[in-house]
Amino acid sequence: MAVPSVSCLYNGTIFIILIIFATLPGILTHSAPASPTTTTTTTTTSTTSSDVELVLSKIKPSLQGNAENLLLSSWNASMPLCQWRGLKWVFTDGTPLVCTDLSSPQWANLSIYKDPSLRLLSLQLPSAGLSGTVPRELGELSNLQSLYLGVNTLSGTIPLELGYSSSLSEIDLGGNLLNGSLPPSIWNLCDRLVSLRLHGNSLSGSLPEPALPNATCKDFQILDLGHNMFSGSFPEFVTRFNSLRELDLSSNMLSGPIPVSLSGLNLEELNLSYNNFSGVLPDLRNPKIGVEAFDGNNNLCGPPLRSCRGRSGLSSGAIAGIVIGLMTGTVVLASLLIGYVQGKKRKSREEDEEELEEGEDEENGGGGGGEGKLILFQGGEHLTLDDVLNATGQVMEKTSYGTAYKAKLADGGTIALRLLREGSCKDRGSCLPVIKQLGRIRHENLIPLRAFYQGLRGEKLLIYDYLPNRTLHDLLHESKAGKPALNWARRHKIALGIARGLAYLHTGLETPVTHGNVRSKNVLVDDFFVARLTEFGLDKIMIPAVADELVALAKTDGYKAPELQRMKKCNSRTDVYAFGILLLEILLGKKPGKNGRNSGFVDLPSLVKEAVLEETTMEVFDVEVLKGIRSPMEDGLVQALKLAMGCCAPVASVRPSMDEVVKQLEENRPRNRSALYSPAETRSGMETPF
Repeated sequence: MAVPSVSCLYNGTIFIILIIFATLPGILTHSAPASPTTTTTTTTTSTTSSDVELVLSKIKPSLQGNAENLLLSSWNASMPLCQWRGLKWVFTDGTPLVCTDLSSPQWANLSIYKDPSLRLLSLQLPSAGLSGTVPRELGELSNLQSLYLGVNTLSGTIPLELGYSSSLSEIDLGGNLLNGSLPPSIWNLCDRLVSLRLHGNSLSGSLPEPALPNATCKDFQILDLGHNMFSGSFPEFVTRFNSLRELDLSSNMLSGPIPVSLSGLNLEELNLSYNNFSGVLPDLRNPKIGVEAFDGNNNLCGPPLRSCRGRSGLSSGAIAGIVIGLMTGTVVLASLLIGYVQGKKRKSREEDEEELEEGEDEENGGGGGGEGKLILFQGGEHLTLDDVLNATGQVMEKTSYGTAYKAKLADGGTIALRLLREGSCKDRGSCLPVIKQLGRIRHENLIPLRAFYQGLRGEKLLIYDYLPNRTLHDLLHESKAGKPALNWARRHKIALGIARGLAYLHTGLETPVTHGNVRSKNVLVDDFFVARLTEFGLDKIMIPAVADELVALAKTDGYKAPELQRMKKCNSRTDVYAFGILLLEILLGKKPGKNGRNSGFVDLPSLVKEAVLEETTMEVFDVEVLKGIRSPMEDGLVQALKLAMGCCAPVASVRPSMDEVVKQLEENRPRNRSALYSPAETRSGMETPF
């Protein structure tokens, strides 16, 4: 199979945060500190600001790699600095470059970029399709405080020059393709560093210690090194960072004991899961840190894990005798087991091959031979094994369990591929029946699975239609020119479509399916405001450890039902809870969960409860929702809010079913429907006309 290109548009997902890139253009001001004797001037010279020059000549080429990037195309001297995407500027006296008044003639000032006192304050381009490398010249930017380049496809190593920055305090390079070791120079930033996020790369080696042995990094609050390939022992030096509130070292290859000094930190969040830690857990201050923080470390014991056994008290001679006896027995037993296991594996391979062949026959299609197996489902009969293996792709999304690609076929057609992460999926015998079930699901509000490919080395591809639609998350939260207005009629249509899709999964199939990952990023919305759910049922083919990562993500993003601790406990009622949060997100226009680097957790149900108590319920709605509404009660707006709160009930048994949700939404339709509302119903073939 052709290796897909990663110079792509990121569309939605797994374990990541979307920040609005477009900076509102406006007036460019440069005012000196207030003083009766100070005269405010803006110095314009013939020389370019050193920071602007670095951005244009070094940083821009590094970030866009070999392909032109749409966002970075705004970085040019023919456009006002206020329109340079993802950048914030400041003058050497600390005065920010302000862009607020579109009517001001100064807004179009193109000479300001030559001001030598102009400095780059912030570079924020997460999820921007960047495909180059991390520019080493970032270390030369004397006023750079925040660097957010997460969820792109940047490759190569982290440059050691990054640690030579004199102002950098917030770094997010998570969700890229970075490799190599973490440069020790990073701790040069210790005195200023507030957060360091490198989650989801391929960084390796042991974690370097700060050059100063007693460094405390007094303001350091967040260290996220999860999902990399770091090895060695627990980095005990981090226990000296007294301000640390979040520590994530999960899914690495760290080993050995967890130091007692960790108990000295007042951690709010801790994740050490899926390493090789051993020994007794230290007592932690936060009782909310539960078992999930230590999953996948089989040799750990102590609260909240299993209790540790005491010493046996046997003499060394007795222990030696027992060991020798056990070794002798083990040799005999091993010889028997080897033959048994080999026979079992051989039989399993034969059964798996037969099952794949049967799957092809059942679904009326497929291909095989020496390159793996392709099982076709309804609507995918035109695909061949060569089509799939020779498709060239661009990365759309990376999640904890796989990567989604937009793939171009040789005939010019386009498909969407999801390559499941190696080791994330169950064995073929357990996986295939679920895949077949998902391949038979057809509903107008669900994205259909068209084919499934399994390679000889175990690689697995899910193949879908490619739909160039926006996600609901983008429609609600992304600020972009040309984005359609979302009045209540359109939002109601989207919510009803999502509800119908979930209701079909829960009650419309012979064997019910739970979605397991309901969120606004997993809802595609077309130009007619028809909503289609993606990623339903995928948790059922994941090994428990990877499936549980979805629970952790749902918790961070605010969609997790209170009773859901393990993904295997996911059911229709936990789907209903997530839908309730999603409906509140639609009504309030606010992102649930943890937003941004320094902001707190946004609990949407609590916001509504507070508004009800303060008798300010109407103020909680998004302003676009209220446009054109004469009576929130008659237009079903208040009923929708009550329905959402009912779905978010803390007790699962009192939540409505999705069938009941659909019924209530249908009974409380908005009177003022947009022009696009009815045509979409006709086009999508929905049963209830407007």
